[in-house]
Amino acid sequence: MKKADIGLIGLAVMGENLAMNMESKGFTVAVYNRTVSRVDDFVGGKAAGKNIIGCRSLEELVESLESPRKVFIMVKAGDPVDAMIDSLLPLLDDGDVIIDGGNSRYTDTMRRTAYVESKGRLYIGTGVSGGEEGALKGPSMMPGGSPAAWPIVKPIFQAICAKADGQPCCDWVGENGAGHFVKMVHNGIEYGDMQLICESYQLMRDLLGMSDDEMHEVFKAWNSTELESYLIEITADILAYKDENGDHVVDKILDTAGQKGTGKWTAISALDEGIPLTLIGEAVFARCLSAMKDERVRASGEYGRKTAPFEGDKAALIEDIRKALYASKIISYAQGYVLMRSAAKTYGWNLNYGGIALMWRGGCIIRSVFLGRIKEAYDKDPALENLLLDPYFKQVIEELVPAWRRVVSAAVMSGVPVPAMSSALSYFDGYTTEKLPANLLQAQRDYFGAHTYERVDQPRGKFFHTDWTGHGGDTTANTYTV
Repeated sequence: MKKADIGLIGLAVMGENLAMNMESKGFTVAVYNRTVSRVDDFVGGKAAGKNIIGCRSLEELVESLESPRKVFIMVKAGDPVDAMIDSLLPLLDDGDVIIDGGNSRYTDTMRRTAYVESKGRLYIGTGVSGGEEGALKGPSMMPGGSPAAWPIVKPIFQAICAKADGQPCCDWVGENGAGHFVKMVHNGIEYGDMQLICESYQLMRDLLGMSDDEMHEVFKAWNSTELESYLIEITADILAYKDENGDHVVDKILDTAGQKGTGKWTAISALDEGIPLTLIGEAVFARCLSAMKDERVRASGEYGRKTAPFEGDKAALIEDIRKALYASKIISYAQGYVLMRSAAKTYGWNLNYGGIALMWRGGCIIRSVFLGRIKEAYDKDPALENLLLDPYFKQVIEELVPAWRRVVSAAVMSGVPVPAMSSALSYFDGYTTEKLPANLLQAQRDYFGAHTYERVDQPRGKFFHTDWTGHGGDTTANTYTV
């Protein structure tokens, strides 16, 4: 019997669809699941007649693979991945490759890469984005780990991934945890994009009193502008969808959002790196606040606050909301890229920022035409510090700022919460302010803790302390970390 090109462990929906995708591209796939009945159901069901080999044990799976063996793990992140690695290692030979395609934390992938390499095997941690449809038809993939593993898996990965302008939405990201770090940032940006869309929806619903059908038409139209993207497209579809009674389903969904943790990880990583990832942080907190449903209902009754009615040009405000959404989206990506640049320095990764934008152009949840502009910006200047300093984005932001300010002002005055949009605007204002009030903050820190400060009339790196009270003395704590 012909041996399989790759093995896949974990037959939940993503695993099944990835196996079907790989088989459709001409690869023979061996599959295994801990609950063996799922193997039988899959091979005898949707995979019947396909070049998919059902295996009833890990030993059988490994024996069915061509060398060097490639084993793709699609199991729950965390301890199950470690357990599977430990089960596989004794069965594999030097040079065989273990691939983790789940949403593992990048620090875990760094640890696992070193561990697997110490046993003579190779390891890849790859982000796989696009949901179940992407897994079946072509996801965006972000592989990192053992560099020697990339040539071994590249033909399969680039065959099954999505394509943008004919180019595969998958390329090598970097060593150890780089692939999962980039996927984590992707998910953080996804949190931000979704929150911005939800804030736009709430402004139209609560401030302008628009119906779901009206908002469907707005989002449908927006999908033919610079905002063209998967998330805008599905938002239009959601707003149009009705149940058997003719009622809009979206209005029957409880307003409490769930999350799996990747947005939180992104925000924590930003704090660790000292990067102001304000918009994504607010998007995470907005989900946390939404989960406090019962408490919010009580507070709403206590305050009896109502949204002030809008009086003005409705069509003009809708266009302003579109512009504010676009401006905020630029900020979200700018912050995400700054975080990746910082992490690359910390961990010694050589990230291709234009290439990352290309990987996100197709297959993934945040895919949009906007990403082509990011790729152009980094192709033109690979050392670009911030998207806001790119000439194209500078011109766009300058055109959008007036509408952005009008929308945030209208939201504040009317009592409609827009945490992501407003934090994005505050970031822009702070980033483009020559002199922030941190001089006073440093004086406060020096006053109560003798933490020292730098002076504008002295060279950077030279620190001073003032005895503010006259009896504090000359002893200082330590210099501050920027």
